[in-house]
Amino acid sequence: MNKGDLINKIAESAGITKSQADEALGAVLDGITEALKNDDSVTLVGFGTFSASKRPARAGRNPQTGETIQIAAKTLAKFKAGKKLTDALN
Repeated sequence: MNKGDLINKIAESAGITKSQADEALGAVLDGITEALKNDDSVTLVGFGTFSASKRPARAGRNPQTGETIQIAAKTLAKFKAGKKLTDALN
């Protein structure tokens, strides 16, 4: 399922137009993104939790030359599935 399919599903389920569903989905994704940028987590009870995780800088190795390189620090998005989602999948 891609974003267009999801928008169609939201519009169908909620009885709204596709453009309204697109705006709603955009608002949800923007809200989650903003929260993660601010080092906040987003918990959707029964579905799961989105959180930001910081990965520190570290030394790595170029596999072609064997040269040691520095890998920059970065922030990653993490998702932990909730119990209802996990149960629905199993």
